[in-house]
Formats: sequence, C-alpha cells, structure tokens
Amino acid sequence: MNEFITACPRNCYSTCSFRVQVENNRIKRVLPCKENLATPEGPCIKGLSYIERSASEKRIVHPLLKSVNGNLTQISMIKALNIACEKLLSIRERYGSRSLLWYRGSGKSGLINDSTSSFWKYFGGVTTTYGNLCWPAGLEAVRMTLGSVMHNVPWDIQNARTVIIWGKNPAETNIQEMAFIEKARSSGAIIIVIDPRRTPTADKADILYRPVPGTDAALALSIAYVIIEEHLTADEFINKNIHGFKEFRENSLIKPEDAEKICGIPSNEIRRLALIIGKGAPVTFIPGYGLQRYTNGGQTIRAILSLAAITGNIGKKGAGFNYANLQSYVFDTLKEPVSYYPDPVADLPFRRTISMARLGKAILETHDPEIKAIWVERGNPLLQSPDSDLVAKAFSRSEFIVVVEQFMTDTAKAADLILPAIDIFEQPDIIGSYWSPYVQFKPAILEPLGECMAESDICYNLAGLMGLKIPEGEIPAPGNMNAEAWLEKRIKGFSGLKLSDLKKGPVLAPGLKHIAYDDFIFATPSGKIELFSERIRELWGSSPFPVYSPLKQKENDRGYPLLFLSPNTSSRIHSQFGNLDVIKANSEKPAAEISAADANARGIVTGDKIRLYNGSGSVITTARITGRLTQGIVVLHNGIWKEEGGGSNFLTDGEETDIGFGAAFHGGRIEMEKLLS
Repeated sequence: MNEFITACPRNCYSTCSFRVQVENNRIKRVLPCKENLATPEGPCIKGLSYIERSASEKRIVHPLLKSVNGNLTQISMIKALNIACEKLLSIRERYGSRSLLWYRGSGKSGLINDSTSSFWKYFGGVTTTYGNLCWPAGLEAVRMTLGSVMHNVPWDIQNARTVIIWGKNPAETNIQEMAFIEKARSSGAIIIVIDPRRTPTADKADILYRPVPGTDAALALSIAYVIIEEHLTADEFINKNIHGFKEFRENSLIKPEDAEKICGIPSNEIRRLALIIGKGAPVTFIPGYGLQRYTNGGQTIRAILSLAAITGNIGKKGAGFNYANLQSYVFDTLKEPVSYYPDPVADLPFRRTISMARLGKAILETHDPEIKAIWVERGNPLLQSPDSDLVAKAFSRSEFIVVVEQFMTDTAKAADLILPAIDIFEQPDIIGSYWSPYVQFKPAILEPLGECMAESDICYNLAGLMGLKIPEGEIPAPGNMNAEAWLEKRIKGFSGLKLSDLKKGPVLAPGLKHIAYDDFIFATPSGKIELFSERIRELWGSSPFPVYSPLKQKENDRGYPLLFLSPNTSSRIHSQFGNLDVIKANSEKPAAEISAADANARGIVTGDKIRLYNGSGSVITTARITGRLTQGIVVLHNGIWKEEGGGSNFLTDGEETDIGFGAAFHGGRIEMEKLLS
C-alpha cells in the first residue's frame, strides 16, 4: 500500500491537506496531514468520502450521447471528441464563435484546470460569464476598503480575546476553523455569533444575536454609533490609518433605537454588543459569505469591516477581519480588481461576457449572435444558478450542449453530449486556498477510470482535431509527466516555490504575512483604510461610505410573506457530494426547515410533502419543523438535487449584488402549502 500527501481542490474554505493510502488503484484510507497547520486534524466528512467518490459506481466513465428520443447511448471518447469537433465547428461557421457559451464553474480548482481558457481563445473567442456565484460582493468590499484581500493565518484566531462570528457557520462549513475558535474560548475569549438561524456554531457560542435577514449593515452601523458615542474608538489608529472617518461618522451611523426597528435586536442589546467589541480587543471578526449574497451585500461587508477599523483591530495579533485570505493565490488574476469589471474592449477578440448571476435572462437576451451552443465544465448551473427555471429555458434553446462531468447532475441531464471528467486523484495540479496560507501540490495517484479525461486533455485533443494553432505550453500535453513538467515551468519565477518542495507537502505562500497589514500599508488610492471610497462610487455607483439599504424588492417575490434562505450544509459543497451513499447515511434527509408558528398556521407537520413557491418557480420537498428558526423564515439548503426534493434556486431571482457582480441568492420571499397525499 502506497501513501501520498494531497489536497482537496474543491470550492471550500479549508482546502485541506491530507494523506491517502492507495492499493490496486483504489483509495483505501484518508488520514490527517499534520504539516498543514490550518488543517492538521484532517478533512471533514466530504473529504473522507473520497474513498467512495473516486471509485463510485455512479461515476460517468464513458461518453454519453443523447439521441433524438432523449435516450443516452454510450460511445467511445474518440467518437465523442469528433462529434464535439464537428458540432462546434459547424455552429462557429453558421453563427460565429461567440454563439458558444463557455460556462466554467468552481467545482475544482488548479493551474492546469485554468489552462483551458487558451483553447477557447484560439477557437476564435466565445461568450463567457463575468461575476461569481460565491463571494465577489464581499471581495470587492474588502478590496475597496483595505486595498487587498487577506487576513491573519488561521491559527492566530486562538490569540483573540473576542471572536465575532457573523453570518458564518464554521461548525458545519469550516470545521478546522472551529478548532481555533475553541482554543480561543478555552483561553478565556468570548465567542459571539450573529445569525438569523441557531446553527451548530451558535450552540458553541456565549451569546447569539438573531437579526432579521438582510439587515446586518444596520446592526453594524448602530454598533459603530455606540462605539463612537462611548469614546471606544482607537483614535491614534484612526488618525494614522483611516481615510474618511469624518464622512463615516457624519453619514453612516444609525442610532440603536432606529436600528432595533430594522434588524429586530433590542437597542439595549445593541449597546451591550458594542461595549463588548469596543472593550474586547483583540477582536477577530469572522464574516460569512451568506452576508454578501443579498442585494445590499457589499455595503453590509463594508459596514461590519468598519467596526474592525474604528476599534483598531487590524494589523495586530489576535485581531482582524477574516473574510478571505488570497495570499496563496499567487498565480491568480482574481487578486486584480480589473478581473471583476467586464470590459468588452479589453476582452476582444477572446470573448464577450454575460452576467453569471443573471445567467438565464442574459442568455435569452444575448444577440448578434444568439447563444447556440453551451459548454459546461466544473459547474452545475441548472441547479446552482439563480432562477433555475429560466436557466433551463435558456439552455433548451441551444442546438448543442456539452457537459464535462463525473456524475449525472441536473445539468448533465440536459446535455446532448456528456464527457466523463477525471477524479481529483487522477491528474496532478497545484492549488491555492482562500483561507489557509498554503500553496499545495496534488499528485496523480490513480489511473483514470474508463475513458475519463481531464478538461485540459479534452481541449488539447479538440485543438488538434480542429487544427487550432495554440502556442506550445499554453495547455499541457496529455500525460502526467507532461503535466508535471508544465507545472514546474509554470511556477518558475515565483520566489520560494519549487515543485520538488511542493511534492513533499504544503508550502507557505511566498511573502506570507502571518499578521495581515501589520506594516499598515494599504493598497488603496489614499494608502489608508478607506471608510470613504471614491472608487466605489465611480465603479459601482454605490455610496462611498458604508450604508444600510433595505433589500431590493425582487420582481418575482412581491406579495409573498416568508423570507427565504438557502445556506450551505455540512454534507455538501454546493451540489457536490450529496449523491454519495456515505453522505446519505450520515446526514438528515433533505427537507425545508420551517418554524413551528409558520407550520401551524398552514397545518403542516414534520414529514409532510409541501410546495414552496413564488413568481420564479416552485419546489416540492419535505417539511421539517425546527426551533432553530424564528417565525417568517424558511430554509432550504442549496445544492440539494431536484430529484431529492431540492432546487432552492427555482425560488431565487437572477439579481446582482450592489457591488462585485455577485448573485443575490438570499432575501427573496416565498409562500408554502401542504400537499395532499
């Protein structure tokens, strides 16, 4: 039995390192990797489930072609690539290359995965998406305020005296972070959770505050009011390091009595919380991504970040604003603000862009040329994109859909041609993290099942069939030896990174700052923390100082009484992993969570079949009554497949966040009804 160090490349906070033992081309054991100080105890249940996932009988291991009657027929990979080549060239000839939409999700990250963009560039340019479904409003809020996006190393949390977990549930979605939070608590830190739900994280807190969803900015700005009123600001820090404090003080603040009417937290409790924060240094703020998935999400993150700024809890041990840490994204253009602004001039001739958040509407409204073909890789947009009914309608109008996938997802079911994707253990790659500070090598330790092929290999072979002249080295040639040689060449020039070192285990990012901003240098126009940001007004048409704005009333939500939330859950990374038997055996069956008061008013009991609906669509699922929600809120976790009674995005509008081109998943309104047996 052979043992290897590897890492998880999924769209997840932790990016765990772990060891795997392999025998007869099967993963036999998944073990901790102590070398990664952020994840020394090993991965969560999803990481452990790789034993099943990599060898699952549910995996698609041969290409599948849909016939006229809708049946799927297994074909060879050679035939599949030739069909794809013929169809794509025909559509390009008839309509132009931008009639093809290349949709790339974030289901698997890595340098080699990202190389596939070269194929579409030399294909002649295609239509792609701008924005992101995950985190961009918050990223842009932090970037506009601090100049870059980073935070202290994860294990520094244990040095905090006060920990504010705001709209995040790490006990389910970032379990390694909980270990450091628990260490802080055992050393005497006070743990406060702010969340409309009573989550497993809240169970471990000293205090729980439950604001009305979407009103967190009002709560934050009223806390700031009290901190300033009680003279708890870090005045020397403000004078040296903050631009726009005067404008913030004069324009942003909300009195606790007014905030109470907005967020539902009593004014005396707002004052209590403000005193804890103002006197509790060092304070670590840990905001979640759900906070910025509202129409006012970017300004919400800025409002909460302002609390860390005015109390001087930035650039210090045990303090900070832990939204994302891009220090290990040393290769990624995501760190550059320009990557977020769709610029049709700069993008030509490679691509034109449409909104990821408004995908269905954007496809249907795209002309000259219309979208005639769709290529999907590492994503499941028919389940995970807002307004899923409209996305399905948009997809149905295309002539040819290719989906590169491992499992028969909701999107794969809509494909004309399914190409089998490799497992994470079947190709080498290098990955970063947006939480831990490590750059990691992921070796190839299994032979691909069946005819499974990496996205990069698919594109390399298609380029050959089409006669595209892609410069050597832009896409690695097929074969693991070629892939490793490509990676070694790719990382040259990044000081401190060598493939030979990465093969031994996780490597701290070059130039890592263990305590973010401890030099008090901020890459903003003023060189300071910008509580007043002229760039936000120029780029986004939004207030230059943090403000609270009521949620935008969405077109399909008018008149519906219940607020709808679709958070993440411990058993899935969005729509991944939930189809595995080990996950099903260790998780509750998918259901809509509702309060007893809302259930009683509609004659609903736990286990009833119910219909959730609004103007966007409807979902038939099962009811679960819970005491963890206040009246007026319904929760259906995102990532639950439609066949399981899921599909939360059939109830969400395709609406963008205030800044950053994010998707405003939360804050919509629905109604529900019991279905008769």
